[in-house]
Amino acid sequence: MFTLNCKGRLLVIDKPIVMGIINATPDSFFAGSRFNSVNEIVVEAEKMLNDGANILDIGGQSTRPGSELISADEEIKRVIPAIKAITKINPEAFISIDTFYSKVAIAAVEAGASIINDISAGSMDNRMIATVAELKVPYILMHIKGTPQTMQQNSNYENVTLEVLDYFISKTHELQKAGITDLIIDPGFGFAKTIEQNFELLKNLSVFKMLDRAIMLGLSRKSTIYKTLGVNVSEALNGTTVLNTIGLINGASILRVHDVKEAKETVKLYSATYK
Repeated sequence: MFTLNCKGRLLVIDKPIVMGIINATPDSFFAGSRFNSVNEIVVEAEKMLNDGANILDIGGQSTRPGSELISADEEIKRVIPAIKAITKINPEAFISIDTFYSKVAIAAVEAGASIINDISAGSMDNRMIATVAELKVPYILMHIKGTPQTMQQNSNYENVTLEVLDYFISKTHELQKAGITDLIIDPGFGFAKTIEQNFELLKNLSVFKMLDRAIMLGLSRKSTIYKTLGVNVSEALNGTTVLNTIGLINGASILRVHDVKEAKETVKLYSATYK
Protein backbone atom coordinates (compact mmCIF):
# COMPACT_ATOMS: atom_id res chain seq x y z
CA MET A 1 0.00 0.00 0.00
CA PHE A 2 1.16 3.54 -0.79
CA THR A 3 -0.16 6.81 0.61
CA LEU A 4 0.37 10.21 -1.00
CA ASN A 5 -0.18 13.50 0.81
CA CYS A 6 -1.97 15.68 -1.72
CA LYS A 7 -2.17 19.11 -0.07
CA GLY A 8 -3.42 17.64 3.20
CA ARG A 9 -5.65 14.96 1.63
CA LEU A 10 -4.42 11.38 1.53
CA LEU A 11 -4.57 9.45 -1.72
CA VAL A 12 -4.39 5.82 -0.63
CA ILE A 13 -3.22 3.27 -3.18
CA ASP A 14 -4.13 -0.07 -1.63
CA LYS A 15 -5.02 -1.52 -5.01
CA PRO A 16 -4.17 -0.30 -8.53
CA ILE A 17 -5.73 3.02 -9.51
CA VAL A 18 -6.44 4.82 -12.79
CA MET A 19 -5.27 8.22 -14.01
CA GLY A 20 -7.24 9.76 -16.87
CA ILE A 21 -5.40 11.80 -19.50
CA ILE A 22 -6.86 15.16 -20.53
CA ASN A 23 -4.84 17.22 -23.00
CA ALA A 24 -5.54 20.93 -23.47
CA THR A 25 -3.53 20.76 -26.67
CA PRO A 26 -4.17 20.78 -30.42
CA ASP A 27 -1.36 18.33 -31.23
CA SER A 28 -1.27 15.37 -28.82
CA PHE A 29 -0.72 12.08 -30.64
CA PHE A 30 -4.22 10.68 -29.93
CA ALA A 31 -7.01 12.90 -31.26
CA GLY A 32 -9.49 11.52 -28.74
CA SER A 33 -7.55 13.09 -25.88
CA ARG A 34 -7.38 16.62 -27.35
CA PHE A 35 -9.73 19.26 -26.02
CA ASN A 36 -9.83 22.87 -27.19
CA SER A 37 -12.20 24.52 -24.73
CA VAL A 38 -12.73 24.59 -20.98
CA ASN A 39 -16.29 23.30 -21.44
CA GLU A 40 -15.06 20.27 -23.40
CA ILE A 41 -12.46 19.56 -20.71
CA VAL A 42 -15.02 19.83 -17.90
CA VAL A 43 -17.35 17.41 -19.70
CA GLU A 44 -14.52 14.93 -20.23
CA ALA A 45 -13.38 15.28 -16.62
CA GLU A 46 -16.94 14.54 -15.42
CA LYS A 47 -17.09 11.46 -17.66
CA MET A 48 -13.72 10.17 -16.43
CA LEU A 49 -14.64 10.70 -12.78
CA ASN A 50 -17.98 8.95 -13.32
CA ASP A 51 -16.10 6.09 -15.00
CA GLY A 52 -13.94 5.77 -11.88
CA ALA A 53 -10.80 7.83 -12.53
CA ASN A 54 -8.83 8.28 -9.30
CA ILE A 55 -6.65 11.07 -10.74
CA LEU A 56 -7.10 13.46 -13.66
CA ASP A 57 -3.85 14.37 -15.44
CA ILE A 58 -4.11 17.74 -17.18
CA GLY A 59 -1.48 18.71 -19.75
CA GLY A 60 -1.03 21.73 -21.98
CA GLN A 61 1.96 20.63 -24.01
CA SER A 62 2.35 17.67 -26.33
CA THR A 63 5.39 15.53 -25.48
CA ARG A 64 5.14 13.15 -28.40
CA PRO A 65 8.42 12.61 -30.32
CA GLY A 66 9.37 15.75 -32.24
CA SER A 67 6.60 17.88 -30.74
CA GLU A 68 6.89 21.65 -30.85
CA LEU A 69 7.97 23.26 -27.59
CA ILE A 70 5.63 25.93 -26.22
CA SER A 71 6.34 28.47 -23.47
CA ALA A 72 5.32 28.25 -19.83
CA ASP A 73 3.01 31.24 -20.31
CA GLU A 74 1.20 29.56 -23.20
CA GLU A 75 0.89 26.37 -21.17
CA ILE A 76 -0.61 28.33 -18.27
CA LYS A 77 -3.23 29.82 -20.60
CA ARG A 78 -4.23 26.33 -21.68
CA VAL A 79 -4.35 24.49 -18.35
CA ILE A 80 -5.18 26.89 -15.52
CA PRO A 81 -8.76 27.79 -16.58
CA ALA A 82 -9.43 24.06 -17.01
CA ILE A 83 -8.06 23.13 -13.58
CA LYS A 84 -10.07 25.91 -11.93
CA ALA A 85 -13.25 24.84 -13.69
CA ILE A 86 -12.83 21.16 -12.78
CA THR A 87 -12.00 22.01 -9.17
CA LYS A 88 -15.02 24.27 -8.84
CA ILE A 89 -17.38 21.47 -9.90
CA ASN A 90 -15.42 18.57 -8.36
CA PRO A 91 -13.44 19.94 -5.39
CA GLU A 92 -12.60 16.42 -4.19
CA ALA A 93 -10.97 15.39 -7.49
CA PHE A 94 -7.26 14.63 -7.39
CA ILE A 95 -5.66 16.54 -10.26
CA SER A 96 -2.10 16.20 -11.50
CA ILE A 97 -0.43 18.76 -13.72
CA ASP A 98 1.62 17.33 -16.56
CA THR A 99 4.40 19.91 -16.96
CA PHE A 100 8.16 20.36 -16.86
CA TYR A 101 7.91 24.08 -16.06
CA SER A 102 8.11 25.14 -12.39
CA LYS A 103 6.08 28.27 -13.19
CA VAL A 104 3.22 26.14 -14.51
CA ALA A 105 3.48 23.78 -11.54
CA ILE A 106 3.09 26.66 -9.08
CA ALA A 107 0.10 28.13 -10.94
CA ALA A 108 -1.55 24.72 -11.27
CA VAL A 109 -1.22 23.85 -7.58
CA GLU A 110 -2.64 27.27 -6.68
CA ALA A 111 -5.55 26.55 -9.05
CA GLY A 112 -6.35 23.16 -7.51
CA ALA A 113 -3.86 20.55 -8.72
CA SER A 114 -2.15 18.47 -6.03
CA ILE A 115 0.32 16.26 -7.94
CA ILE A 116 3.12 17.24 -10.34
CA ASN A 117 3.83 14.94 -13.28
CA ASP A 118 7.16 15.96 -14.83
CA ILE A 119 8.46 13.96 -17.80
CA SER A 120 11.88 15.62 -17.49
CA ALA A 121 12.66 14.75 -13.84
CA GLY A 122 13.69 18.36 -13.37
CA SER A 123 16.15 18.42 -16.28
CA MET A 124 14.23 20.97 -18.38
CA ASP A 125 13.76 23.55 -15.60
CA ASN A 126 16.40 23.78 -12.88
CA ARG A 127 13.85 25.29 -10.49
CA MET A 128 11.43 22.36 -10.67
CA ILE A 129 12.88 20.15 -7.92
CA ALA A 130 13.09 23.00 -5.38
CA THR A 131 9.60 24.11 -6.39
CA VAL A 132 8.08 20.67 -5.77
CA ALA A 133 9.80 20.53 -2.38
CA GLU A 134 8.37 23.95 -1.50
CA LEU A 135 4.88 23.02 -2.69
CA LYS A 136 4.98 19.76 -0.67
CA VAL A 137 3.01 17.75 -3.22
CA PRO A 138 3.64 14.29 -4.70
CA TYR A 139 5.99 14.16 -7.68
CA ILE A 140 5.89 11.75 -10.60
CA LEU A 141 9.48 11.02 -11.58
CA MET A 142 9.82 9.77 -15.16
CA HIS A 143 12.84 8.37 -16.96
CA ILE A 144 13.86 10.15 -20.16
CA LYS A 145 17.10 10.88 -21.98
CA GLY A 146 17.11 14.23 -23.77
CA THR A 147 13.88 16.08 -24.54
CA PRO A 148 10.78 15.18 -26.60
CA GLN A 149 12.50 16.91 -29.51
CA THR A 150 15.73 14.82 -29.22
CA MET A 151 14.86 11.67 -27.26
CA GLN A 152 14.49 9.33 -30.24
CA GLN A 153 18.22 9.75 -30.90
CA ASN A 154 18.99 8.70 -27.31
CA SER A 155 17.81 5.10 -27.17
CA ASN A 156 21.20 3.40 -26.82
CA TYR A 157 21.39 1.15 -23.75
CA GLU A 158 23.51 -1.84 -22.82
CA ASN A 159 20.72 -3.00 -20.50
CA VAL A 160 17.66 -0.75 -20.52
CA THR A 161 16.10 -2.18 -17.34
CA LEU A 162 19.31 -1.86 -15.33
CA GLU A 163 20.01 1.67 -16.59
CA VAL A 164 16.49 2.86 -15.78
CA LEU A 165 16.70 1.24 -12.34
CA ASP A 166 20.07 2.89 -11.62
CA TYR A 167 18.61 6.21 -12.74
CA PHE A 168 15.69 5.88 -10.33
CA ILE A 169 17.95 4.89 -7.43
CA SER A 170 20.11 7.97 -8.03
CA LYS A 171 17.21 10.37 -8.62
CA THR A 172 15.12 9.23 -5.67
CA HIS A 173 18.10 9.87 -3.37
CA GLU A 174 18.54 13.31 -4.95
CA LEU A 175 14.86 14.17 -4.56
CA GLN A 176 14.69 12.94 -0.97
CA LYS A 177 17.68 15.14 -0.12
CA ALA A 178 15.83 18.07 -1.70
CA GLY A 179 12.87 17.42 0.60
CA ILE A 180 10.48 15.57 -1.73
CA THR A 181 9.01 12.61 0.16
CA ASP A 182 6.01 11.43 -1.89
CA LEU A 183 7.28 9.94 -5.14
CA ILE A 184 5.76 7.93 -7.97
CA ILE A 185 8.08 6.39 -10.56
CA ASP A 186 7.32 6.14 -14.27
CA PRO A 187 9.71 4.13 -16.50
CA GLY A 188 8.88 6.44 -19.40
CA PHE A 189 7.62 4.02 -22.03
CA GLY A 190 8.33 5.49 -25.46
CA PHE A 191 10.59 8.22 -24.12
CA ALA A 192 14.07 7.53 -25.54
CA LYS A 193 13.18 3.85 -25.92
CA THR A 194 12.61 1.63 -28.94
CA ILE A 195 9.60 -0.66 -29.23
CA GLU A 196 11.78 -3.62 -28.23
CA GLN A 197 13.09 -1.74 -25.19
CA ASN A 198 9.54 -0.86 -24.13
CA PHE A 199 8.58 -4.54 -24.16
CA GLU A 200 11.73 -5.44 -22.22
CA LEU A 201 10.91 -2.83 -19.56
CA LEU A 202 7.33 -4.08 -19.30
CA LYS A 203 8.51 -7.69 -18.95
CA ASN A 204 10.94 -6.65 -16.20
CA LEU A 205 8.67 -4.12 -14.48
CA SER A 206 8.63 -6.08 -11.22
CA VAL A 207 12.32 -5.18 -10.75
CA PHE A 208 11.24 -1.62 -9.89
CA LYS A 209 9.23 -2.84 -6.89
CA MET A 210 12.51 -2.87 -4.97
CA LEU A 211 12.29 0.94 -4.89
CA ASP A 212 9.16 0.68 -2.71
CA ARG A 213 7.37 3.39 -4.71
CA ALA A 214 4.12 3.41 -6.61
CA ILE A 215 4.85 2.54 -10.25
CA MET A 216 2.94 4.35 -12.99
CA LEU A 217 2.39 2.68 -16.34
CA GLY A 218 1.97 5.02 -19.31
CA LEU A 219 1.46 2.84 -22.38
CA SER A 220 -2.03 3.94 -23.44
CA ARG A 221 -2.44 3.83 -27.23
CA LYS A 222 1.30 4.39 -27.82
CA SER A 223 3.14 3.41 -30.99
CA THR A 224 4.60 0.33 -29.28
CA ILE A 225 1.06 -1.02 -29.40
CA TYR A 226 -0.31 0.15 -32.71
CA LYS A 227 2.89 -0.38 -34.71
CA THR A 228 3.32 -3.89 -33.32
CA LEU A 229 -0.30 -4.73 -34.18
CA GLY A 230 -0.23 -2.97 -37.55
CA VAL A 231 -3.20 -0.75 -36.71
CA ASN A 232 -3.64 2.98 -36.13
CA VAL A 233 -3.85 4.80 -32.81
CA SER A 234 -7.65 4.84 -32.82
CA GLU A 235 -7.63 1.02 -32.92
CA ALA A 236 -5.14 0.57 -30.07
CA LEU A 237 -7.54 0.22 -27.12
CA ASN A 238 -7.57 -3.58 -27.03
CA GLY A 239 -3.78 -3.66 -27.19
CA THR A 240 -3.62 -1.09 -24.40
CA THR A 241 -5.78 -3.31 -22.21
CA VAL A 242 -3.53 -6.30 -22.84
CA LEU A 243 -0.34 -4.43 -21.92
CA ASN A 244 -2.00 -2.79 -18.91
CA THR A 245 -2.93 -6.28 -17.68
CA ILE A 246 0.69 -7.43 -18.04
CA GLY A 247 1.79 -4.28 -16.23
CA LEU A 248 -0.58 -4.93 -13.32
CA ILE A 249 0.65 -8.50 -12.98
CA ASN A 250 4.22 -7.16 -12.89
CA GLY A 251 3.58 -4.56 -10.21
CA ALA A 252 2.06 -1.39 -11.72
CA SER A 253 0.14 0.71 -9.19
CA ILE A 254 -1.24 3.41 -11.50
CA LEU A 255 -2.54 3.04 -15.06
CA ARG A 256 -2.30 6.33 -16.97
CA VAL A 257 -4.85 6.02 -19.76
CA HIS A 258 -7.05 7.73 -22.30
CA ASP A 259 -9.87 5.23 -21.71
CA VAL A 260 -10.83 5.18 -18.03
CA LYS A 261 -13.79 2.80 -18.10
CA GLU A 262 -11.82 0.03 -19.79
CA ALA A 263 -8.84 0.53 -17.47
CA LYS A 264 -11.08 0.32 -14.37
CA GLU A 265 -12.53 -2.93 -15.72
CA THR A 266 -8.98 -4.22 -16.23
CA VAL A 267 -8.11 -3.39 -12.62
CA LYS A 268 -11.33 -4.99 -11.34
CA LEU A 269 -10.70 -8.27 -13.13
CA TYR A 270 -7.02 -8.27 -12.14
CA SER A 271 -7.97 -7.63 -8.50
CA ALA A 272 -10.56 -10.43 -8.59
CA THR A 273 -7.89 -12.81 -9.87
CA TYR A 274 -5.00 -11.75 -7.63
CA LYS A 275 -6.80 -11.18 -4.31
